[in-house]
Formats: sequence, C-alpha cells, structure tokens
Amino acid sequence: MGDAVTNPSEKLLRFDQYMERCLYHPETGFYSVAVGRAGRRGGDFITSAEVGPLFGEVVAAKVKAESEARGHSPLTVIDVGSGPGMLVTSMRRALSAYENVRVVGVDVAPPQDGDPPVVVPYEALMESDWDGALVVANELLDNLPFRIFEAAEASQWREVYVDVSDPENPREVLDSAGPAATLDVSDEEIAPGDRVPVVERAAHWVTATLERGVSTIVAFDYGTASTRELAGRGGWLRTYRSHQRSDNPYHQPGRWDITTDIPFDQLPAPAELVNQAEWLRSWGIDELVAEGRHYWQQHAATPTVAALKMRSRISEADALTDLAGLGGWQAATWRA
Repeated sequence: MGDAVTNPSEKLLRFDQYMERCLYHPETGFYSVAVGRAGRRGGDFITSAEVGPLFGEVVAAKVKAESEARGHSPLTVIDVGSGPGMLVTSMRRALSAYENVRVVGVDVAPPQDGDPPVVVPYEALMESDWDGALVVANELLDNLPFRIFEAAEASQWREVYVDVSDPENPREVLDSAGPAATLDVSDEEIAPGDRVPVVERAAHWVTATLERGVSTIVAFDYGTASTRELAGRGGWLRTYRSHQRSDNPYHQPGRWDITTDIPFDQLPAPAELVNQAEWLRSWGIDELVAEGRHYWQQHAATPTVAALKMRSRISEADALTDLAGLGGWQAATWRA
C-alpha cells in the first residue's frame, strides 16, 4: 500500500506519466536505449510476428480481401509498433503479387539492423495522418501509457502516483481520486482494494486513428472483454526483460518493459472481438498449415529450404493458436 498524497508535484508523477518516462524518454527510456531495441528483436519477449512468417501470411490474407473489396485500388498497410519489422517483412512477401498494396512499419525506436521501420516520436503514433490505410497493431495498445486506480469505499477511488525524487528508487503513493468517472463499473463489480488499469491513451489512439480516415484497424493484444474480469483475477500489470516476467514496475526503471492486459470495454466498441486463434482460423491459418504439411510430405526425402519453411508452419500454428498462450490473445477489429 502506498502513502497518501493530495498535492502532486513535478516529483510526483501519475503512473501513466511515470510509464511514459520509463519507456519513451529519448535518453533513458526502454525503447530508446539498446536494451529496448534488442527487446523488440526478441531479446526480451516474443510476439506472434516473431514466432515465424505464418502470422504475417495470415494477416496478409485479410489485406488481400480488403484490396479485392476496393477493386485493387491503392492501399497502404501500416504496422504500428513494428519493432524490427518482422511482420512487415512477412506481409510484403505474401503480398508481393499485389502491386497496389504498400506495406510500411512505424515505431518509436529503430532496430539495430534489418529492414528498419519509419521511426517516429511517441506522439506521432497518436497524431499521424493515415487516410484510407489499413492499420495493424500487434501488441501496441498494451504499451501505451495507462493510469492505475484502486477501489475504495462508496464508489470512491484512489489513483496510483509515483514519487520520483530518487529516480533509481521510485516509490508508489496514492491519491484520492473521487468517483471513477472514467470507469463504467459498479461497487458490486470491483471490491475495495482491487486495482484496475485505465487505458485512456489506448482508447484515444483508436479514436484518433479512425478520425484520420483509416479504413480498418486490426489489433492483437493480451486482455479481457471487461474491466471487472481484470480486477477480479489481478496479474494484469506485466514487466518484461530477457524473457523474464515480473509485476514490479518500480524495479530498475527504464530497463524493463511495462505493459498491461487490455480491458477492451474501455476502448471504442469494436466491430469484432474474438480470440487470436479464432481470428487466424477465420483468415485461413488451417489451410496454410495443410498446404505446408502437403508440401513437406512431397519433399521430405530430399528437403529443401522451402520445404523446411513449409514444415515450420505446423509448429508456428501450434504456438499462434494455443489458447493458453498467443491464441488466447484478443483480436479486435474497428472499421470507419
């Protein structure tokens, strides 16, 4: 339990302000220094795009359908939070025959090698003009700074602040926040002492992106349908480094990634919300695996690089659709 505070100062940051400093500070932030760039290359965590090219091939099937629905008019696909560009690379290969489709990546920090994304400041992720584009956001929303509230009595809340007087040893404090105007939950749903993330910036990013004329957003992230679910089970505050997971965001600030499970009821209502396994199956992952298995069986006696890649679809699909892991992530689609 943190100490109470009533007069926040420049040494006392709201949790989202503290998180933004830890992740995006240009000199000391996780995504600005080498450890951050390595993290986006799989050195700290693995996303679906880094399991292998199959994820990008399935996402490309969605892009192909969008292109065909538009009569093959020019279409830009933007991978936001693209990291090392693995999803961009796999989509480009799968869409190589679609000359009308341009695939680009944007991120706040460049990778150390490979095909780099377009590097933009953190604010540009919220403000860019992407008129008519199809936007893919794979594990982006969980990295947009969020606030933390703790339930008190009688519809009252306390908000988490961070005392950064000693930058290397930040200390949590609580401030009375009054009614939870930003949360659509009741006293019966959130017990006193339970905490929830408030993902205002993620909600703003979805709204602002659609307002700039984007045709479709497809986002993949860990999360739940409701805030109440997160409060009831806890464990939604995540930190990562070197494939280790922790729940202490105050340990070695700037050297660990900080994320949250997304409560999707706090975002604009999506046109579709399903788990990742269901989404991938709806766009043909099973057919791609069957094709890969058949190709391998035909070439197993004298395996080539192409045959080995086709065989890898089997293990990649297992990882991507595992409901206890990546397959249990949520896939949300918003349309303009």
